[in-house]
Amino acid sequence: MALPPSSPPCLRNLSLSPYPPPFSRQSSFLVPRVRPLGFRSHRPSALREWREYEDAVRRKDLAGALRFLKSIENDENRDAVESIVAAPVTAQLSGLRAFELERDWQVLDACLNADDMRLVGSAFRFLKERGLLANFGKFSNIVLEGTREVTPTVLKSATGLEVTKLAPKKWGLSDGSSIALAAFLGGVSYLLSQDIDLRPNLAAILGLAFMDSVLLGGTCLAQISCYWPPHKRRIIVHEAGHLLVAYLMGCPIRGVILDPIVAMQMGVQGQAGTQFWDQKMESEIAEGRLSGSSFDRYSMVLFAGIAAEALVYGEAEGGENDENLFRSISVLLQPPLSVAQMSNQARWSVLQSYNLLKWHKAAHRAAVEALQVGSPLSLVIRRIEEAMSA
Repeated sequence: MALPPSSPPCLRNLSLSPYPPPFSRQSSFLVPRVRPLGFRSHRPSALREWREYEDAVRRKDLAGALRFLKSIENDENRDAVESIVAAPVTAQLSGLRAFELERDWQVLDACLNADDMRLVGSAFRFLKERGLLANFGKFSNIVLEGTREVTPTVLKSATGLEVTKLAPKKWGLSDGSSIALAAFLGGVSYLLSQDIDLRPNLAAILGLAFMDSVLLGGTCLAQISCYWPPHKRRIIVHEAGHLLVAYLMGCPIRGVILDPIVAMQMGVQGQAGTQFWDQKMESEIAEGRLSGSSFDRYSMVLFAGIAAEALVYGEAEGGENDENLFRSISVLLQPPLSVAQMSNQARWSVLQSYNLLKWHKAAHRAAVEALQVGSPLSLVIRRIEEAMSA
């Protein structure tokens, strides 16, 4: 498939190196390594540098955090860190290992504010090389088995769901919005029965709602709805689906935004978003082409939110913006996909993501629980790895 040279990238705003052993073998005994007399003079400098690294993570300075981690690999100040734990050799090794692992994981928490997605990719490669991200990209080169022609009948036989259950719902048609609309109308009816004139207030409320919809894309209403726990849980289930499939497909994740106000400030369409990056796809689009494997991978990540909702709740409510993004890139292809081809690709992508999430249901559940309590990205990824290794 090819793209016009002027076609802009359309990415979803959703884009151990062990310490030297502190002991040496003499005869058949392990004894502490003798340190040079000037060793203690390095300690203040090393601790100061570690504090600078922690400050970089807190500031979301990904470039600074990565630069420090890469430079420390061959830095003799690593020995100074070892002196922090004054304990027997075995306890010292255990403490240092935990310290190093915790330090490496934290670099993911600096990804959210990164303007250059290549830095995000470098952070994931850094942890992958240290063996921390064992399942990152595990399915990047795997096309799941099954027919490419996925009719509504094939989809139902594979998932047990009608194709209408996998279509995003308009506001007022979903279960959550229907309940809210019914409660609103019931409240208005009650107030009218008490001879309370609502016309001035009702006009103001409707006017504010219209302005919110036109100017802010419904952000204020979305912010209010997020306080309803079942609705917030569904959003998290949706975004965790994007996150897990992107992770398994080898797409670095910049972050998961669950606050509508923050999403609006960061240019994310919708109430929430998972920002991931596909380096291969970006390179291909820059060259004016798009391979089938890249398009499949992108489509699977896009429709993973709908698949996650369908897997957990039996139907999907969110995902309208995901469908719009899918259409926007489908029409850029040369030749552009027909309506029938787009529908088939969408059904195929949903089915693949549904199966991938079903096979790794424990990892998806772990991601949901971590996001539910507001965990940073590093902890969410760790919970995914722990669930898959278990």
